[in-house]
Amino acid sequence: MRFFIFMFLSVMLFGIEPITPLHKVPYNEEKALLGKQLFFDVSLSRDNSVGCVSCHDIYNGGADPRVVSVGYGGRKGNIQSPTVLNAVFNFRQFWNGRAKDLYEQAQGPLLNPVEHNMTPELVVLRVRENKEYIKKFVQLYRDGVTFENVIDAIVEFEKTLVTPSKFDAYLQGKTTLTKDEFKGYQLFKQLGCISCHNGINIGGNSFAKIGFFQNYHSKGKYPDRYAITKNPIDKNVYKVPTLRNVELTAPYFHNGGAKTLKEAIKVMGDCNLGVELSDEQLDLLEVFLKTLTGKLPKIAYE
Repeated sequence: MRFFIFMFLSVMLFGIEPITPLHKVPYNEEKALLGKQLFFDVSLSRDNSVGCVSCHDIYNGGADPRVVSVGYGGRKGNIQSPTVLNAVFNFRQFWNGRAKDLYEQAQGPLLNPVEHNMTPELVVLRVRENKEYIKKFVQLYRDGVTFENVIDAIVEFEKTLVTPSKFDAYLQGKTTLTKDEFKGYQLFKQLGCISCHNGINIGGNSFAKIGFFQNYHSKGKYPDRYAITKNPIDKNVYKVPTLRNVELTAPYFHNGGAKTLKEAIKVMGDCNLGVELSDEQLDLLEVFLKTLTGKLPKIAYE
């Protein structure tokens, strides 16, 4: 809480810019292209039904338009799939932060019996069934096809998924915002949204409780931070989601409870700001948030 107050005061009293423009992350292009193939490959699920892209559609915000994703044998997940776009900048992965980085995160769905339902051995076996894969792994990795190298290649691709937006260009002095976009950004700061949604990913760098001022009724049981820490103070605490490409990532929140962006903004006003937002404020905030919709890198279309 002290961090959020400090951030708000830093912005409002000292005019410190709380959001940092995106930058590219170094990556190995050949490994990234291999990782892209693996990311789209349904053979990395036990019943050949899902790939990473099934729940993280990079061409539609990097998330899943369903409330929960569907995996092996039609089994349903227990939480809404967050976007993979710009995930390299998150300080932790998954809603409850149980993975420290993309390497840990990428293993989770592959080994989860509800999702891909694989084992490390089966992943290696499936990859080795593809002669083209074997050739590429031998070229790129000294020890060829291993589970660790499969994960490494997938992560190398995910590192490329950085999506610079109009707002980044504005921060860099390369363009201007429209009158309403600028007013929306000022309102975003004045209301305190910036206290949680700041930094390079405009979120993804802290945990916060959903429901500071009003209880947020999730209507179900979802793996929150409490599931990791067992500390009662962490009930209903989740990683603050990035707002980048938020225009494309409905439904919103860990439970997919908000179907539209404007509905999500209203809920945040009520529950986490303690403010009943007017229609004009909702419109301005939505207009600003749409400036965060970015452009996929070239590799996404290769």
